[in-house]
Amino acid sequence: MLEELLRLNLFAFFLIFARVGTALMFLPGFSVTYISARFRLALALAISFVIFPVLAARFPVPPNALFDMALMFVGEIIVGSFYGLILRVLISSLQTAGTIASLASSMANALVQDPIAEQQSSTMSGFLLTIGVVLIFVTDMHHLMLRALLETYAMFEPGQTLPFGDFANTMGRQVADSFALGLQMAAPFVVIGLTYYIGLGLLGRLMPQLPVFFFGLPLQITLQLFVFTITLSGIMIVFVQTFETKVYRFIP
Repeated sequence: MLEELLRLNLFAFFLIFARVGTALMFLPGFSVTYISARFRLALALAISFVIFPVLAARFPVPPNALFDMALMFVGEIIVGSFYGLILRVLISSLQTAGTIASLASSMANALVQDPIAEQQSSTMSGFLLTIGVVLIFVTDMHHLMLRALLETYAMFEPGQTLPFGDFANTMGRQVADSFALGLQMAAPFVVIGLTYYIGLGLLGRLMPQLPVFFFGLPLQITLQLFVFTITLSGIMIVFVQTFETKVYRFIP
């Protein structure tokens, strides 16, 4: 009896760990490389241990066949990846907005190593992503993300058939929505940049002797930095509200 109890509890615990640990590999703020892998592993084990008593009753009896058991673990990993990637794609809208704003302000070649995106990004993209992650933790939305992760067990019960078609449709829709959100957040830079380019082109035609490049580039950068200063708070408010709405969709 004791052996069966231990086997059942360990099976349920590691199923929880498979979903939680996989989600933490992709969740914004938890998945960045400058956080120690040991710390992320310890955090995933701690979260799994805390929610284990609440979820233990939801788990089926461990199957006798090794293949069926492996399929259950793969299913939990897929659900954790799906949840984590949804939020990872959402925060990438800030990188999209920063890239479009950099193109409109002629600062796209000013690249820095972005610790959030883990690649070379424009200065504006790195700045927006860093502020976005800071706001997620300042507003306690990292607790909301963990709560939504817990609620995924009500949507996708362990051992049940996964809706792969819905997963693909949701992920595709999220990628499109993330790009649209990034374009909307960068709209002031696009509009002002286009207006400035038209005016600069007309000025160049009216004054052929004017060195358009040396005259227009410093003024354009100064103007777009001023726009960035006055629109930054609005951009981050839109992002935080959208992020919260997306996370609440996982909470019934």
